[in-house]
Amino acid sequence: MSWNNTVIAVVAGDAREQEIARCAVRAGATVRAYGFPWPDEGIEGVYHAKDAADALKGADIALFPIPGITAEGALFAPKCREKIIPTREMLDGMRKPGHIILGWGDANLKGHCAELGITLHEYEWDVDLMLLRGPAIVEGVLKVIIENTQITIHKSNICLVGQGTIGSLLTNTLLALGAHVHVAARNPVQRAAAYAAGAESLTLEQLPDYLPKMDVVIGSVPKRLLEREQLALLPKHALLVDVAAPPGTIDRDAAAELGLKTVWARGMGARAPITVGRSQWSGIVRRIAGILEQKS
Repeated sequence: MSWNNTVIAVVAGDAREQEIARCAVRAGATVRAYGFPWPDEGIEGVYHAKDAADALKGADIALFPIPGITAEGALFAPKCREKIIPTREMLDGMRKPGHIILGWGDANLKGHCAELGITLHEYEWDVDLMLLRGPAIVEGVLKVIIENTQITIHKSNICLVGQGTIGSLLTNTLLALGAHVHVAARNPVQRAAAYAAGAESLTLEQLPDYLPKMDVVIGSVPKRLLEREQLALLPKHALLVDVAAPPGTIDRDAAAELGLKTVWARGMGARAPITVGRSQWSGIVRRIAGILEQKS
């Protein structure tokens, strides 16, 4: 299978996208990039576009970040000087039929792609990729907790809301560090797994009974589950860490009004950009291979 004459645009993201761009060059593609931190020495073989439209011009395949799109439709690009919101005109610059590989698309992006005949390939929920980048995310969350508390993780009361792939990795790590871990989840199988690991498992309805004694609350569900009423039950020293994609698990505005310290820890995979960039590429390359096979 030849990657010759395949143009890939890497748009938005963080330092992980630097490694993804390098991987695409090594695979033999022509690579155009914009919207992620650009190293002073550049990236060999990668064209640094002047804006997102320039990066997408003539691209067969666009690579957008894994972290979710904001409510206004902006791609995850924390270091970019401008918000990158894919417009119909911007996407129309791609070659047809175009393909976009990303974590997940919102209704606006899906609508533009349907009109232009661009195929979306979403991989946010691939469990293998989540596990591969999971250790970096867990390390990033530990860093956030350590930097924003005046107590040790050891012996602290920590509540995890949600127990998917990342939630379960966090549970196991926090238990190993000696925390008193409470897991609140809707899924009874996930609650049973948390119990078997050594955590105390709760239904979401039981949360109000336990929040008053929590030191740290971590949300990992991309759905608002902790509103003002529940947040008001927390002690004033409690730290809230939201690792979920938009809109997040925690009503962060209400938390701020209540005087609670809150960190929206998006993009924690960037803690180890080379490791995580390569793991993401392992999922991206499978999808690109499928696209190129269909073309041949």
